[in-house]
Amino acid sequence: MNAKEVIFETRDLHYAYLGKFPALCGVDMRIRQGEKIAIIGANGSGKSSLLKILDGLIFPDRGDIFAFGTRLHEDVFCDEDFSQAFRSRVGFVFQDPDVQLFCPTVREDIAFGPLQLGVAPDEIKRRIGELVRDFGIEELLDRSPYQLSVGEKRKVAIASTLAVAPRVLILDEPTAGLDPATMRHIVDIITKAHEEGKTVVTATHDMHIVQEIADTIYCFGHDKKIARYGPAQEILEDRQFLEAHNLVHTHRHRHPDSVHTHPHDHAEHHH
Repeated sequence: MNAKEVIFETRDLHYAYLGKFPALCGVDMRIRQGEKIAIIGANGSGKSSLLKILDGLIFPDRGDIFAFGTRLHEDVFCDEDFSQAFRSRVGFVFQDPDVQLFCPTVREDIAFGPLQLGVAPDEIKRRIGELVRDFGIEELLDRSPYQLSVGEKRKVAIASTLAVAPRVLILDEPTAGLDPATMRHIVDIITKAHEEGKTVVTATHDMHIVQEIADTIYCFGHDKKIARYGPAQEILEDRQFLEAHNLVHTHRHRHPDSVHTHPHDHAEHHH
């Protein structure tokens, strides 16, 4: 396999919900095998819509999306062989884990994807054992997903996606609403997946994790297009650009005789 193989390519993507609420307005991007990408932007800028198109969950109104050299459209997923091959290669972690977890127990949720793809029972058991160790979720296996905390659900959702052994891992806001310790664990899991050779695409507005989870950033602008892309470090150091795109907070400090504001640095992550 060519290490530089293009996994995804989008050309002038347009998408509007119900045909009238624009979500994407001409998006061009190229993601290669083994890259570690962050898609950033303010809430509502188009990040989740783009991820759903990359995963073949929705399709553009205009423009093209190619995955592994094939143009994605609804008809191509009617071909069972293509659909199964695509689903085994691309794993998607939804922002809301409740969308993903629907089996009676955590164990069954993690096993569900590989079972659907016809993976041998012994191999499924091996994968579950490895993931359970990596994620530290042994005590959750026989519990219902509904009994879990948000952080536990997020871990199980990622484990169930990785159980398929995808080549590409797509994550939508994987650290949103988590406590610092769980966030740290999720970032470590994402980093490990990339170190094991997966292409990782993460949408986030959690700026302090970006440096660890991405080498390249695509930033959405307010016009629902890519305002800029390039090396993560270069973009994270451009304070003016991040402020203009509502990606760093400005804090106000009140002193006895004055008030001054300064931007809050989200580009550094403290362990």
